[in-house]
Amino acid sequence: MGSRMAKRLIAAGHSVTGYNRTKSKAQWLLDAGMKWADTPRTVAETTDVTLSMVANTEALHAVTGGADGILAGLSAGKIYIDMSTVSPAAVRELAKQAQAKGAQMLDAPVSGSVTTLEEGKLSFMVGGKRETFEKILPVLQAIGPKATHVGSNGLAVSMKIATNLSLAVQMLAFSEGVLLAEKSGIARETAVEVLLSSVIASPMVKYRGPFVLKMPDEAWFDVNMMQKDLLLALEMGRQLDVPLPTTAITNQMLTAARGMGLAEKDFAILFEVLARMAGKK
Repeated sequence: MGSRMAKRLIAAGHSVTGYNRTKSKAQWLLDAGMKWADTPRTVAETTDVTLSMVANTEALHAVTGGADGILAGLSAGKIYIDMSTVSPAAVRELAKQAQAKGAQMLDAPVSGSVTTLEEGKLSFMVGGKRETFEKILPVLQAIGPKATHVGSNGLAVSMKIATNLSLAVQMLAFSEGVLLAEKSGIARETAVEVLLSSVIASPMVKYRGPFVLKMPDEAWFDVNMMQKDLLLALEMGRQLDVPLPTTAITNQMLTAARGMGLAEKDFAILFEVLARMAGKK
């Protein structure tokens, strides 16, 4: 996602300087005109706006902290935007540290997939000061057309967690419906066709529903990443006294996927987990 976002910024005419732990993975962007920085700090020092997208809270601390981290490169007037799905508390703490240096931070996770991004339909939810959001809006819209300010720092990532739990829950429910139909004697392809033409066909189901027929060669969002988000949701639920029963059972099904050696598959592999449990070959 992050690399494709960088490509859209380059295509929109922005000057982009980038860093990745493995430089070779960024070579296609360098070939497209991106400048290279040896550290995250260098990115923050040499640009007005720094964007990051990493896998989890630990990775966010790694890219922002220390002598070579983003925070070390921030100074008065600069803006830092993190697009990761991480702990809201971690985002709020980073925002405080950025403000102490005279910079501003926004949390701006996205709703959508690689396909959504490539189709130009990605949307952002943004947390932080409204004036900073309005200033940076053209940059975000170069990546995706829709950006919504949801409140103070940490609230956008909270909204993203609330969104992502529904993705996994919907996938599990869809898989249950397909498998029930199939075991009753209906061809799987027919069941998928009917469900994708029915009232239950949300945009996510339309994108991932066909995966129960053929999984992608490369995961759009794998089991480990989705389970990370569900665990963040369950922790929020515990803190806020919000019961999340369907999230809890879906989390257990993702644990089952990992136990079956399917951790690197797209989370749509939930269908395969159910099928195995039902004795389906």
